[in-house]
Amino acid sequence: MTAQDTAPPLLTPDRLDEVEGWFFDADRFVFGWLLERQRELGTRGDLLELGVYKGKSAIVIGYHAAEGERFTVCDLFDAGEAPDESTATEMRVYYPTLTRQVFEANYLRFHRRLPTVVQGSSAGITGHVGAGSCRFVHVDASHLYHHVRADIAAAREVLIEDGVIALDDFRSPHTPGVAAATWEAVLTTGLKPVVLTESKLYGTWGRADALRDALAERLATHAALWGVTEDVAGHTLLRVHSR
Repeated sequence: MTAQDTAPPLLTPDRLDEVEGWFFDADRFVFGWLLERQRELGTRGDLLELGVYKGKSAIVIGYHAAEGERFTVCDLFDAGEAPDESTATEMRVYYPTLTRQVFEANYLRFHRRLPTVVQGSSAGITGHVGAGSCRFVHVDASHLYHHVRADIAAAREVLIEDGVIALDDFRSPHTPGVAAATWEAVLTTGLKPVVLTESKLYGTWGRADALRDALAERLATHAALWGVTEDVAGHTLLRVHSR
């Protein structure tokens, strides 16, 4: 995907809000800031999203894929594709209207070409995305502990040394499995939490301090967002809030 594949007009908040889904202002900003900072520093790598719902965050990520970088998305899209009954139940309860056709139609309202679409369980993603190939991975697939744990392990495998993982729903009341898998990764795998928003935790297995400090400096001049640092389990992280 290249810049020439992006269809005018450019992405604007009001147009993105026409797409159903949950992608709040703080996370839109953090996504954009992280992905652009990587490019400014010359960090190259592919992009990956596990769990797309109807495409809201994928649309944003797609705008940051540079020439020669591949953007891959993975989703079941249908409960019939679920690897187990617990996942099928989750799909039927929370995502009854999700289809691949809806996602693709939404994405093509903003881009000329689709990303690489893997329809199936995220458990097989490392068969489609190479080890050490990605600079950014957004994990927003299953909310079940054992699946999230596996998704985090897959993200670690495909990320480059200083690549960034974004974990959705790490603190939502209805997703305790995500919280358990996320903090387990921090405590046992070397994942360094860098930024927390109301919805997502952003971290890296690489160098965290410079990334955190650069974002804190940017937030100091942001009109709508502010950040505060906090020490948690031996890590200094940045919490982002709306003013």
